[in-house]
Formats: sequence, structure tokens, C-alpha cells
Amino acid sequence: MNNPKDDLQHIRQMMERSSRFISLNGLSGVAAGIIALIGAFIASKLLQQQGVNYLPGEGYYGYTYDLGIRLLILAIIILVAAVGAGILLTVQKTKKQGLKIWTSTTQRLLVQLFLPLAAGGLFCLALFYHDLFGLIAPATLLFYGLALINASKYTYSDIQYLGICEVFLGLIASFIPGYGLVFWALGFGVLHIIYGLLMYKKYK
Repeated sequence: MNNPKDDLQHIRQMMERSSRFISLNGLSGVAAGIIALIGAFIASKLLQQQGVNYLPGEGYYGYTYDLGIRLLILAIIILVAAVGAGILLTVQKTKKQGLKIWTSTTQRLLVQLFLPLAAGGLFCLALFYHDLFGLIAPATLLFYGLALINASKYTYSDIQYLGICEVFLGLIASFIPGYGLVFWALGFGVLHIIYGLLMYKKYK
């Protein structure tokens, strides 16, 4: 005779799989964090070549259009690399679990995630157009955090806390834009690594 507790646990797992995307790989967060830190290091070198010293908070000044284009290209490369690593590791975990990766839940998750990201991307382009380079890093943190919070109802609830931390950092960076790159490295680099390790330990 089946144990009622086991049956309830099985039903609960089936309901969770149907309503939430549970194949996120904690290591993808670690990979994204490492890639972001590498990108921040390269960006700091580009700024130094331009004569912009970030440590005393001079990062809001000294930008040229050419430097802005270089930083934009670097940001796109970092984004593609981080997303690519995340997709690869998540697909591997999904196959290992014997689950389908493209489901209605996945579609809802992506919609909730990319709507704020698309709005944030357009807003950052507007900042770039108006030469407000120092506010771009805070804006990316803010919109990314809002996207995570928005999408958390379709995946692990833990991701909501990461989103709140990203928003918090973005708000602080908005008031001291000269340190935008520092906060960007903390948000996309350090926080991702910490979150990824905690997720990997909890859901491995």
C-alpha cells in the first residue's frame, strides 16, 4: 500500500514542476558573476586609457562618444557570454533531470523577465543618446532587479531576494553615479556569485 505522505509529496512535486521553472542552475549564476567581473576589469582599463580614474569617484566625467561605443560593445559581449553560459548550464541540468525546457511555464517566465529588461535597455539607450553615461550602470541594476522580482513567481522564490538586492544597489548608485562601475561589479559580479553558490548548495 502506498504511503499517503509519499503520494502527497509526489503530487506536490508535479504541481511545482507544472507551475514553476525549477531547472535553473546555480552554477550559471557563478559563471555570470565571473564574466561580469572580468568585464568590469576590462571596462576599468578602458576608462584608465581615457584618463578616467574610478577610485575617487570620477567615473561620471571624462567620457567621449568613442569610449561610450567601446563600453557599449563590451556590455553586449558580456551579456551574450553570460546569457550563453546560463542557457548552456540550465539545459544540461534540465536534461539531467529528464524534464522539458520549453514549456508554457518557461514562456511565461521569459515574458515576465524580458519586458522590464527591454524597457530598461531602451531607457539606457536614451541615457546614452543624451550623454548621461554615469547613470547607465545604475539603470541596468534597477531594471535587472525589477525583472528578477517580476519573474520570481515562475521560478525559485529565492531569485526575488537577488532582485531586491540589485534594485537596492541601483538606487544607491543613482545618487553617486561616479561609482557606477563599482556598484555594477558588485551587483552583476559579486552578488551573482554568492547567489549562485547558495542556489547550487540548496538545489543541487
